[in-house]
Amino acid sequence: MMSPILALRRAILDVAESDAELSALMGGALRLFDETPRDASPVYAVFGDVKATDWSTGSDHGYEQNLSLVVWSQEGSARSGLSVAERFADILHDAPLTLEGHRLVNLRVTEIASERDKDSRLIRVIVRLRAVTETA
Repeated sequence: MMSPILALRRAILDVAESDAELSALMGGALRLFDETPRDASPVYAVFGDVKATDWSTGSDHGYEQNLSLVVWSQEGSARSGLSVAERFADILHDAPLTLEGHRLVNLRVTEIASERDKDSRLIRVIVRLRAVTETA
């Protein structure tokens, strides 16, 4: 059975790949990666930190996941990253995602935060999510 973390990532990718507005904001194609590709130029996003903790009940085995998507803006443009982050929030908050081997109880956007990276001087926008899943 697929882990709940990987199942949720796959479902996020599936819904993001089908969103034309998100692709347009990212330059014409979805640019969501597990890790930053070598020589990638913004706007792109990567799966950030994730923490899955037991959320089992007397009858169901489940996890609470706190995860993030990290969006990197074009140089000199906080707007490009914020627009992508807000679109991710729009398509993911309360989305009825289908997960392999798991059932999504809920998915909520809990925070959007923007900060300037000291090394690259690019704007990084973090979308924080909370999901609860149960084993199907």
